[in-house]
Amino acid sequence: MRVLQVDSGREWRGGQNQVRLLCRELQGLPDVENRLFTKRDSQLAERARAQLTPVIQAPWGAGLSPAAFLALQRAVRRYEPNLVHVHDSHSLSLALWLRRLRPRLTPEPYAVVAHRRVDFHIGPKSSWHRADRIIAVSEGVKRILVQDGVNQRDVVVIHDGIDPDEIRADAARAPDIRARLGLPAGVPLAVNVAALVDHKDQRTLVRAAAHARDRAPRLHWVIAGAGPLREPLQGDIASFGVGDIVHLVGYVDPVDALIREARVFVMSSKEEGLGSVVLHARALGTPVVSTAAGGLPDMVPAEWLVPVGDAEALGQKVVRALEHPVAVPLDPRFTAKSMAQSVLAQYHLLA
Repeated sequence: MRVLQVDSGREWRGGQNQVRLLCRELQGLPDVENRLFTKRDSQLAERARAQLTPVIQAPWGAGLSPAAFLALQRAVRRYEPNLVHVHDSHSLSLALWLRRLRPRLTPEPYAVVAHRRVDFHIGPKSSWHRADRIIAVSEGVKRILVQDGVNQRDVVVIHDGIDPDEIRADAARAPDIRARLGLPAGVPLAVNVAALVDHKDQRTLVRAAAHARDRAPRLHWVIAGAGPLREPLQGDIASFGVGDIVHLVGYVDPVDALIREARVFVMSSKEEGLGSVVLHARALGTPVVSTAAGGLPDMVPAEWLVPVGDAEALGQKVVRALEHPVAVPLDPRFTAKSMAQSVLAQYHLLA
């Protein structure tokens, strides 16, 4: 079976790491010949090459890149995949267009498997309606797809997976965030790791810090990530008078080191496909408090969930986790090996 993984590779986030892990787990299997097609010199390309995954690198500009389309056409003609597994909307559109134009551009038809990692709604003419199989990373993602008209028989839920040993090794390289921020060694930290974008809703997190201050005056809140909402968040931090306890630290590497230093890991999202960074906290034994957005309830017990946008409830729950910490062990379903085995089973059904 010949499989071509396709990801635009424009950024390095949880989805790209899942592509890397899938490629790693498929390597060496006797019945799979797997390759990755992605943006030239991207972090995904470099990290995949470092683990000896065969990588086809292509120029990939913004949007539906014509250069990427032509490069994908050449790759498909050369390797003749039975399956093309796409990992974002732009990759899906390119793969479907190319298949539609055969036999002029491609020698043989291929099945299209599309990985859906976000719980955003899709339109009636969306390319997602034309994939042969959609892999949803959570029940929440599947529910949105079915609501939007995708046949539920074409959607299978396969949760993201992690490598716990890899995460623990990364965490051992911990930069001391307390020292970086000039905080005493024993100060408790509530940590959020996410891009600073609207659906991650760190604005609710800032308000939660204000609500929790009276009950946990020593607690500091660390938000690690970059994005367009940094300036509005700085304004919120000033408005709520929490500039001394809420810290925007930007991108942190290795992020697992920061998660290990946290007393509580917090997710404030109002939309979330799965939130695989929660699995990192699980692997490191860090208690998790979260909103009930999207796929987060698939991983977080109900007693540690709060309604989306409820800053007061979020602050109270974080304080409770601080006072009565409960570390939920990592469920074996959420390992990279389990994820890859489930994906491979879908390949066999379609090839």
